Amino acid sequence: MVTTQEFLGKKDFIINNQTVSESCPSNIALIKYWGKYDNQIPANPSISYTLNHCKTNTTVEFLADEPFSVQTFLSGNEEIKFAEKIEKYFNNIEQYLPWILQGKYIIRTENTFPHSSGIASSASGFGAIAKCLMQLDEFFSGKDSEEESLRKASFLARLGSGSACRSLYNGLVVWGESQVKGSSDLFAVQYPNDEIHDVFKNFNDWVLLIHEGQKSVSSTVGHGLMNTNPYAERRFLEARENFEPMKEILRNGDMHGFIKLVEHEALTLHAMMMMSDPAFILMKTGTLEVINKVWDFRRITGLPLFFTLDAGANVHLLFPNDLEQNKIEDFINQELLPFTQKNGVVKDVMRF
Repeated sequence: MVTTQEFLGKKDFIINNQTVSESCPSNIALIKYWGKYDNQIPANPSISYTLNHCKTNTTVEFLADEPFSVQTFLSGNEEIKFAEKIEKYFNNIEQYLPWILQGKYIIRTENTFPHSSGIASSASGFGAIAKCLMQLDEFFSGKDSEEESLRKASFLARLGSGSACRSLYNGLVVWGESQVKGSSDLFAVQYPNDEIHDVFKNFNDWVLLIHEGQKSVSSTVGHGLMNTNPYAERRFLEARENFEPMKEILRNGDMHGFIKLVEHEALTLHAMMMMSDPAFILMKTGTLEVINKVWDFRRITGLPLFFTLDAGANVHLLFPNDLEQNKIEDFINQELLPFTQKNGVVKDVMRF
């Protein structure tokens, strides 16, 4: 069993001025993670699809001859609060990167997708930062194997934002101890590619921007409210139990079972919010209208258009790339876009 000791940094290092750049995509969970313990340990395992176009591009300039500080720029604008968050993060991971408090950082980052769009910018953002840190660690402390470096990047990303650890891998990705071989609470692992039916390897994810403003309750607060949620333990158990049918569904190409399980997980996530104390609702009227129209469309046509939800109002529409894709896209454009703000939609595909 892997422990945190494996990720402790090398005491011998030589620092110098360096500039590194990395990109990291976001991801969308199918089996949801909602609720966590100390040190970003998930209360239940999760599985996600990694996106392709929606990513964060980050450049880190390290100045070795200056006192420790962090300066951050998002799309060219300086972000003081984000810099404070990153400083706290760097302090928390010093034992894993012993050189990290020895210089000044200028971090420039930008997303290829809109802010507050239902796409996890914290996942792609901390994933990109973790990859940059591992580049710097290679310069200062020596090179590890590619596999070891990637796993440590996932471990470090998790300590910044839990779901970020999943963004380091393509395809279907698992985080949290589960029936999947090699899975861990400390980092994510790629779901075995040879156990995934081809039908699940060529998927679209169109995100309808129902609400583009700030959420009324942050994900951090939402996770914390699971500590007193009377249904939390049953939810954590259900997520573990759902891995067994999910493995069979992925192996056999059971699209009906996949749709049923993914939509159930999305609605369960929001049910947990409604049963928190205090209760909160992140879905909007448009969210519910879209869900009902998707259900009606699927009932009438039999076509595999379905949804999942993040911790917000926006709707991720999932559908395979196949001969019926044009019919699904026409329906989305004509019937669902009117429920968005400003006809907002982000079009992406799953990254394998």
